[in-house]
Amino acid sequence: MGTRIITVAQEGAADYRTVQEAIDAVPLSNTCRTVIRIAPGVYRQVLYVPKTKNLITLAGIRPEETVLTWNNTAVKIDHHQAARVIGTGTFGCGSTIVEGEDFIAENITFENSAPEGSGQAVAIRVTADRCAFYNCRFLSFQDTLYLHHGKQYLRDCYIEGSVDFIFGNSTALLEHCHIHCKSPGFITAQSRKSSQETTGYVFLRCVITGNGGTQYAYLGRPWGPFGRVVYAYTYMDGCVKQAGWNNWGNTENERSSCFYEYKCFGPGSSPTKRVTWARELIDEETEQFLGHSFVDPDTQRPWLAQRMAVRIPYSA
Repeated sequence: MGTRIITVAQEGAADYRTVQEAIDAVPLSNTCRTVIRIAPGVYRQVLYVPKTKNLITLAGIRPEETVLTWNNTAVKIDHHQAARVIGTGTFGCGSTIVEGEDFIAENITFENSAPEGSGQAVAIRVTADRCAFYNCRFLSFQDTLYLHHGKQYLRDCYIEGSVDFIFGNSTALLEHCHIHCKSPGFITAQSRKSSQETTGYVFLRCVITGNGGTQYAYLGRPWGPFGRVVYAYTYMDGCVKQAGWNNWGNTENERSSCFYEYKCFGPGSSPTKRVTWARELIDEETEQFLGHSFVDPDTQRPWLAQRMAVRIPYSA
């Protein structure tokens, strides 16, 4: 079966005016690659890709021109009673939530527009296997990119935030991505629960930048006791703290977490000054991390090669 194409534009000729209407038009248990071409614009709406609405591609022209945004937060403040009221929680506060497998996004911005200080404000939650993002932007302050479950590949993407802004327990490879630390905090909070899980985040040939300040951002802290993160061949500017990693206030995490670096460089790369419980990989250990096989170990039927082959960006 061939590819199905749906168009979305807020004005002018298109199949739908909102992205959610286009997603709703995709049948449950979908088996046909469905490309939703989104015209430039700022689309203010919560988006949900349900389970079994698989094989959906969201395609824009340029991420700066096609913005999917909303401002939910995990906790709401009742200003009349000066009380914190539980909102949707971290799991439900994503501006975009993806639960359909084999999802692709290209040239799209995913944003949570809640202001700094609003607490957890997820731009996108991905709870789906075999998802890929190309030339996308992910914008928020806290908990920007929730890579919750499944396997994901991100290439040429821009991710910004301050606290735990790439987090969850998926298996993710981020290649040639730009990580921007807006204010003091932690880049990652990976939540691997046991040494038997194969999950973790790998940053391969990425760039980490800051706001001009120095030594205010950690590379990560373990949300789960066996949190696993690797930075390889990555440039780190002076925003990265020399200690590099944080134990989240629990020294027991130092015995179980797996925080690694390999041939990183830049003023924020300080191998001799890192915490003693994180370390530099040796060459023999890198093969399992530094390639597409980290998220796509099946050499007979590789999903990532198929995903890269079916990229169909927006065209006017």
